[in-house]
Amino acid sequence: MFSVVESFVELGKRLQCFGNDEYTLSVITEACEQNEWFSQSDICRAIDAIRCQFLDSDKLTAWLSRYDISHIEPKRVAIIMAGNIPLVGFFDLMCVLLSGHTALVKPSSKDRVLTDYIISELKAISPTLPIYSYDETSVCDMVIATGGDSAATYFRTRFADIPSLVRGSRHSLAVLGGNESEEEMLALSRDIFTYSGLGCRNVSLVMLPRGCELNLPLPDAVNEMYRGCYLSSRAIMEMTAKPYKDLGCVLAIEQCAFSDNISCVNYFYYDTLEQVEEWISANDDSIQCIVSRTLEHPRRVDFGMAQYPALDDYADGVDVMEFLISN
Repeated sequence: MFSVVESFVELGKRLQCFGNDEYTLSVITEACEQNEWFSQSDICRAIDAIRCQFLDSDKLTAWLSRYDISHIEPKRVAIIMAGNIPLVGFFDLMCVLLSGHTALVKPSSKDRVLTDYIISELKAISPTLPIYSYDETSVCDMVIATGGDSAATYFRTRFADIPSLVRGSRHSLAVLGGNESEEEMLALSRDIFTYSGLGCRNVSLVMLPRGCELNLPLPDAVNEMYRGCYLSSRAIMEMTAKPYKDLGCVLAIEQCAFSDNISCVNYFYYDTLEQVEEWISANDDSIQCIVSRTLEHPRRVDFGMAQYPALDDYADGVDVMEFLISN
């Protein structure tokens, strides 16, 4: 009989061959049919990030040792998942089970195939894992809910009477020093374009020193849905005569704000790092992570690692395990 930790380590081993056999290829195909924004490469990247960052035995054991879960009274925790990127709700599911609680899972309709696949694998490894479906009639003691800002407002009202961890929209940025290597800029490109820019960890604002050009390598290919958005955005910019740079599959707009359009990347020239730090301090509640080696910040990550969060790189900076232990 596997322990919960051993079950997740075993899941990591099983995911090593994901995408290399007929069955998992069929899962990928079905997931892409369910959500046209998904691609095989993005799904495999999400699986790889989960396997390498969350399911490594040494990393998982060291991280879990920080928490005292020996005296937790098991509760029923609803997990209402988003579906903007593949398996975005996996970490919450893992935390709920590792903390000794029962998981009531509501996958997004846009990511049900992959979520159901992971749950079926976990159940095959350890049939007694307390994972059940959630619906509006389910009774729960706590909730973790993720969605856009309007959904977050609804969740806070809907679950006002129980402990809740609710996430809305956040954004990520990059702060360049002007001496980045070609490899780092290629990695930054992945931080921008992976998952078609739909994740809160996708960089949508680049800050660079005045006099430095934004030389951004472009991906070999983009999702057709993304390309349609790019063409539409370009047409609107032309009609409204707004200034922009066409980089080939993305529009670069000089503006010191996060872009709400996935086919546009904003950029801003700074004169001093103090200027950058002041802007970040004023907008910190909207920031998910910062890609940089020029600036220090609690949520700073290396180039190319925006989509590979570590176990303690919590979304919105909120410690999920602490929430589950203390409520």
